[in-house]
Amino acid sequence: MASWDPVTYLRFADERSRPFFELVARIDASAPTMVVDLGCGPGQLTARLADRWPDATVVGVDSSPEMIAKARGYTSEHLGFVVADLRSWRPVVPVDVIVSNAALQWVPQHRSLLGTFLSCLIEGGWLAFQVPGNFDQPSHRLLRELASEPRFAPATRGVEWPAAGEPIDYVSDLAALGCRVEAWETTYFHVLSGPDPVFDWISGTGARPVLESLADDQRAEFVSEYKALLRQAYPAETYGTVLPFRRIFVVGQLTGTRS
Repeated sequence: MASWDPVTYLRFADERSRPFFELVARIDASAPTMVVDLGCGPGQLTARLADRWPDATVVGVDSSPEMIAKARGYTSEHLGFVVADLRSWRPVVPVDVIVSNAALQWVPQHRSLLGTFLSCLIEGGWLAFQVPGNFDQPSHRLLRELASEPRFAPATRGVEWPAAGEPIDYVSDLAALGCRVEAWETTYFHVLSGPDPVFDWISGTGARPVLESLADDQRAEFVSEYKALLRQAYPAETYGTVLPFRRIFVVGQLTGTRS
């Protein structure tokens, strides 16, 4: 499994945090006692959950030791972090709210896990997540095409490729599992600065497994060509480089009535 670099990931912390706040704003849980953030990353947003619900115990879960090491800087009396795979994680006590911000796309067949997450909730509990919906965009398409070229394919053949469903998929899944569901999508138009800002963005997330799969000399060649392709696909303007980014949001409340 490829490692995560919190410093690279946090380079665009403001832009990456906006979907989190839009998601959490739609969770109508007034006084939860247990809140879990699945795929908490470096923890700065998990800490905001503790600010919103100060009487709750908040736990951040992530499979990356590097991310959890960074997150533990936010540890407090009611806020803690653990290293665990989202596929095998289970809470010690029933949970009022489960949040997952831009993490489930890294879990293969994650839709099959939604029932497991719901089984961890109290009756009336909340499951809220957002995932990218931009895997058909040039940033990802060009990455896959370049990685599949004969020069790079032997090294990149086994990498993890993130994927997500469509909003209607998640609505159908959660409704069938006994939830009242709200889903929506938003396309952000991030204005980025710097000479290769789209590469800087994706190198901390979607391109990370590909880049780590390559030897140093291959990586330098790959990065040079990928940057050139991205500059063509996302031309710089006088005010910056625009990165359109579609995200999918889902909020479900467990009612116990299955469709």
